[in-house]
Amino acid sequence: MIATIAAIFQRAVAQGIPLLFGSTGEILTEKSGNLNLGIPGIMYVGAISGVAGSFLYELSLNGNEPNPFLIIGIPLLCCILGSMFMGLIYCFLTVTLRANQNVTGLALTTFGIGIGNFFGGSLINIVKSDVPSISLNETTKFFKTTLPLGENINSFEKMFLSYGFLAYLAVIIALIASFVLNRTRVGLNLRAVGENPATADAAGINVSRYKYISTCIGSAVAGLGGLYYVMDYANGVWSNDAFGDRGWLAIALVIFSVWKPAVAILGSILFGALYVIPYYIPGISISLIKIFEMLPYAVTILVLILTSVRRKRETQPPQHLGLSYFREER
Repeated sequence: MIATIAAIFQRAVAQGIPLLFGSTGEILTEKSGNLNLGIPGIMYVGAISGVAGSFLYELSLNGNEPNPFLIIGIPLLCCILGSMFMGLIYCFLTVTLRANQNVTGLALTTFGIGIGNFFGGSLINIVKSDVPSISLNETTKFFKTTLPLGENINSFEKMFLSYGFLAYLAVIIALIASFVLNRTRVGLNLRAVGENPATADAAGINVSRYKYISTCIGSAVAGLGGLYYVMDYANGVWSNDAFGDRGWLAIALVIFSVWKPAVAILGSILFGALYVIPYYIPGISISLIKIFEMLPYAVTILVLILTSVRRKRETQPPQHLGLSYFREER
């Protein structure tokens, strides 16, 4: 029984880490007042950027041993740069040109998925694989490396100490984001920009700068979720359209966690568990599995209803979320 619980928890965490990266990045973005519905596309671009960097590095090895620093650093750097570029596009359109944030985000999702499939398909054609996928065997060994605990580890150690470094990085980033938002002047200024940019502007806060920086950093964090999915969860295998609805689940997790990164840590494990538990129920039908996969959205809607009814300020989104700021109207 304990072994089964430990196995479910492990798989739930593995499922939830991409959601945690995505939701943490989106929380940072939304705290500035930017509603970025392009997170699914950004995660896709982050993943394919890391895959492309890793693919080219493995291709250059020619059978030689990889450098541990480069084999981890190159895909990480490519992922961050690709994701931040997507965030920069979003900011240019919505902050500088004041385009509609909802339309821009949805367009960014379509654009990001198209970019990922195009370059992913191009890399697949290069390797001339019999199956439509790319395997980055050397890179995934480093990304999936766990702590050297030995073979005889107990269930507790399996539950908390058996993950690759990106899983722990996701939790650390969420905790740092929570601390910055609630305990620092930068976080206070950022929240002020999201709540009332006109007041923040009058107080001498550079609204555009905060929107640009928070959105680009948030996009970089979200992109790491895509990289984790490929390099760790999928064992280094890239396949076009393999992400499913994880990007949208990350956005749903933002609402579920009431815009608190620390709460998103627990929420990501819960969402992951709802995906995993059906496979441990003997004789379960496909229709019931689909119902379980639908539950994260149902729970999110329930949380949204409850927070709307109670109307507590700390559980509400930023007041200026999704609205462009026109300084001339101040």
